[in-house]
Amino acid sequence: MQIYRFLTGEDDSAFCHKVTKALSEGWQLHGGPTYAYDAVSKKMRCGQAVTKVVKDQPYDPDKKLIDY
Repeated sequence: MQIYRFLTGEDDSAFCHKVTKALSEGWQLHGGPTYAYDAVSKKMRCGQAVTKVVKDQPYDPDKKLIDY
């Protein structure tokens, strides 16, 4: 089964660490990053989709994706 997460955050080193941590846990980048200006906070925000192949099992929407 393939699972999907979309990581978001301010365009800063904390976001880069979030993506790096996901990669170190076996997640793979899915497409390129996205960027958008948040007019409320007046900051750039970014996002990155990641996927991971896990053993076949029933999908449980109540289970946290990081627990797969």
